[in-house]
Amino acid sequence: MLNHTMIVSFDQPIPDAELDQYLKDIEHLLLGSGRVETFAARRHIRVPADDHSPVFVASAIIQLGVADVDALNAVFTVPGTEDLIQHWQSRHPYQVVWTNHEALS
Repeated sequence: MLNHTMIVSFDQPIPDAELDQYLKDIEHLLLGSGRVETFAARRHIRVPADDHSPVFVASAIIQLGVADVDALNAVFTVPGTEDLIQHWQSRHPYQVVWTNHEALS
């Protein structure tokens, strides 16, 4: 099993209901693809040190679990992904960094 962990940062504060919908939309699309075995998403917990982040402050973290590298590569081509990204980028611009890794524990 491989994990694909994404750290999402919206450029401006996003209402809680909108962030919840964004995360639900991603979960629905990716779990429905048949390529993703596990999905977890959580909100970032803000602390004062976030004001000094050298890159950006996260809004949420998303972790996908996939069987192998082939399944991970397929995740990037799931039909509807580009539409979902464009939809949310037009409403609430954001940045994402990610890492692909084996289980941490």
